[in-house]
Amino acid sequence: MTREIVKYPHPVLAQKAARIEEITPEIMALAGDMAETMYVNQGIGLAANQVAEPVRLITVDISGPDKREELFALVNPEIIMAEGETETEEGCLSVKDYRSNVVRAEKVRVRGLDLSGNEVCLDAEGLLAVCLQHEIDHLEGTLFIDRISRLKRALYDKRARKWARKADQD
Repeated sequence: MTREIVKYPHPVLAQKAARIEEITPEIMALAGDMAETMYVNQGIGLAANQVAEPVRLITVDISGPDKREELFALVNPEIIMAEGETETEEGCLSVKDYRSNVVRAEKVRVRGLDLSGNEVCLDAEGLLAVCLQHEIDHLEGTLFIDRISRLKRALYDKRARKWARKADQD
């Protein structure tokens, strides 16, 4: 089932997601819904709070919405090692019509659980490393626009307020 993606400045996006204590059928269904929602919206990663479920779950597939060859879900993911630095342009399904360069770690090691409850440890670099950091940030209540300059953020916030006023008038 496809779910609605919440948009900035929805409060759930600034909320720290709760740890998942048990992988229930509902969590497994949520992961499936998130993958479908991610693909339909042309994304390569999605965090549960982006579909208004503030729990520590992400889905990722850097092969993109077309190939769908590398899908995985991580429960309670955490970055346990980060090194180097890279700057890449990012966008977000929850941040309407905006992309900006963001500095992140070049390589990361991420630990979490798969949907069967098995521990997974991923060493990632390049696009996968950026995607994992971006999605795990969501679980901490951090958006990529929280990592850009104050001036760029202020300009985006002004545009977002304008869109909100226009939507209220419609």
